[in-house]
Amino acid sequence: MGLTATTSGTSYKSVPPGTYSARCFKVIDLGTQKRDYNGKVSYAHQVMIVWELPTELIEEGEYAGQPYAVAKFYTLSLHEKANLRKDLEAWRGRAFSEEELKGFDLHNIIGKPCMVSVIHSDTGKTKVNGVMALVRGMTLHEAINPSVVFDIDKWDDATFDSFSDGIKEIIKRSEEARFKGEKIDRSVEYDEASPSPYDIGSDIPF
Repeated sequence: MGLTATTSGTSYKSVPPGTYSARCFKVIDLGTQKRDYNGKVSYAHQVMIVWELPTELIEEGEYAGQPYAVAKFYTLSLHEKANLRKDLEAWRGRAFSEEELKGFDLHNIIGKPCMVSVIHSDTGKTKVNGVMALVRGMTLHEAINPSVVFDIDKWDDATFDSFSDGIKEIIKRSEEARFKGEKIDRSVEYDEASPSPYDIGSDIPF
């Protein structure tokens, strides 16, 4: 499946809540993850999207001068209720066509600008609450961070080793990484409404 959505890590400083111009610079394939929510077991192919905020630079500490970065975890699905589909359509500024819904390659979003709405949870954790198209006529600073794409079906040790320990551990738990050797029951469907186990045309930008 790779990084094509169909109908079927680094530690970052926290940015203050607000709406920011952003650019996608990382797409991380987390593989098929097992979830157990209130006794209901399900499986879902997960992906992490990371944006840099080029206009918001960290002022002090070891990351001084680097842009803030925010991330969001998604199920790799274009189902009508999937959060990934909702955010991509808001980002694109139009709905997917029937042809596009047959498969959309997430490599297409690397380097693409947008606006992101950032909030803080009750525990102070940064969360991307919304993704939308860049304001018409607005331009964004040049990319600061290098682009990174990790496709679990095309495993690259160097890219994997660059991730934080937390992201590595999530990937290691996946079916594809086969660290558990657990056979997936494909008849168990993922419920997009259940919370994540991780607090993790010419006018169309991609």
